[in-house]
Amino acid sequence: MDFGNTTEFLANKTILVTGATGFIAKILVEKILRIQPNVKKLYLLVRAKDSESAKIRLQDEVIGKELFRVLREIRGETFDSFISEKITPVAGDTSCENLGLVDDQLKDDMFKDVDVVINVAATTKFEERYDVALGVNTMGALHVVNFAKKCANIKLLIHVSTAYVCGEKRGLIPECPYSTGETLNGVSGLDVDTEKKLAEQLLSNLKARELPEKAVRQIMKSFGRQRAKLYGWPNTYVFTKAMGEMLVGQFRGDLPVVTMRPTIVCSTYKEPFPGWVEGCRTIDSVAVNYGKGYLSFFLADGNSVFDLIPADMFVNSIIVAMKAHVSQPSMTIYQVGCSYRNPVSFGELHDFHYNYFTKHPWSNSEGALVKVRKGLVLSNILIFQLILFLWIFLVGKVLNLANVMGSRSLQQVLVNVDKKLNIAMKLVELYRPYLFFKGIFVDSNTEKLRITARENGLDEDVFNFDPMTINWRDFFINVHIPAIVRYLF
Repeated sequence: MDFGNTTEFLANKTILVTGATGFIAKILVEKILRIQPNVKKLYLLVRAKDSESAKIRLQDEVIGKELFRVLREIRGETFDSFISEKITPVAGDTSCENLGLVDDQLKDDMFKDVDVVINVAATTKFEERYDVALGVNTMGALHVVNFAKKCANIKLLIHVSTAYVCGEKRGLIPECPYSTGETLNGVSGLDVDTEKKLAEQLLSNLKARELPEKAVRQIMKSFGRQRAKLYGWPNTYVFTKAMGEMLVGQFRGDLPVVTMRPTIVCSTYKEPFPGWVEGCRTIDSVAVNYGKGYLSFFLADGNSVFDLIPADMFVNSIIVAMKAHVSQPSMTIYQVGCSYRNPVSFGELHDFHYNYFTKHPWSNSEGALVKVRKGLVLSNILIFQLILFLWIFLVGKVLNLANVMGSRSLQQVLVNVDKKLNIAMKLVELYRPYLFFKGIFVDSNTEKLRITARENGLDEDVFNFDPMTINWRDFFINVHIPAIVRYLF
């Protein structure tokens, strides 16, 4: 197979991308339009009530972003007409059958025209309410499979998952599928239909009791967390994504499928320019709070490998996999990350952040430079909890004294300390499974794809997805952390 014509391969293709307003989908769309202006059409599925709302969301949340600056410069005055010609926004919802499409003519056109479906739609909140996460991450995957199977000229479905569908497994984690009925965490008999019915029944009971929406939301979130942990997953997000993968494998039939499992996706490495990021992605919230001086101690295993992949590298892997597997009646899984070939530890990451913010301290709203100290990284949760208890006890005692004395300055100091404690506790609760993660994601399929493509003419300047080319220190200090400061502070 000639990978030298990967760019040409995209010409005259009609591609449906779900989750079009998401981080990865935007970078994918921009890349395709920039390198192959002769792509026939991109149908972009957007959650919206009608086509006009979909157009507005597309403009505000996708095309209008700085990400498209380079493409705007390339196209000049023709940019808007080019976008109108190549992109068709589609109002829909993957949590509904037929993707929630109400325009029958548009639906028929898509069934006739679409060559490739790329499913990027997901709710990535770790503690999403169970019914919502099941709808998008689990049933949404099935609805996309069923839609793709109805497309007369379908050549491939690419399903974007996450490497962390493995749950809390340890050691080397292979690129293998997961099936319902497996014994997980000592519990057997996971059944997606049962999970869906349990969620629907609970939601129906809560509505019958006429509970406030806030209470319903919290109960549904708690229920999702309970079901995830029962079967060995740390949160609702990865649990429902794992079940989505199971349904894709179970119902794909003869549909060619590639499942992409990225690890933690960070800012762009090179394209369309280094250091574009959007939203506090996973552990970036730790970096933000550390750089702002809110986080002076944290719970983590400094030796644990932190598995990352720049967003543009992951997008490159999607496009190369698309070229490799189009019209191949098989199902292949690719894990795309760094832990197996170019690992970086949490301790190293902390050093990168300390070095950066020491040399480039953040200036707060009052113009004062925030000085950071080498954070205290604790690997023992009992010690961490003991320190928290002592701090909370001490702060409470001194705060009572400050109230008696009427000392406003001391009260403000203690309020700030209390704020830092709450931030540390919330971040630890959210990210603890990944700060102590003991798995290494084997990427044998991905490496085979890299080698095959490289030996068959792939232009690696355009489609680089090799983590071995990354100098993590240089990337973090000169690209990623400056991007976080620019976009997220």
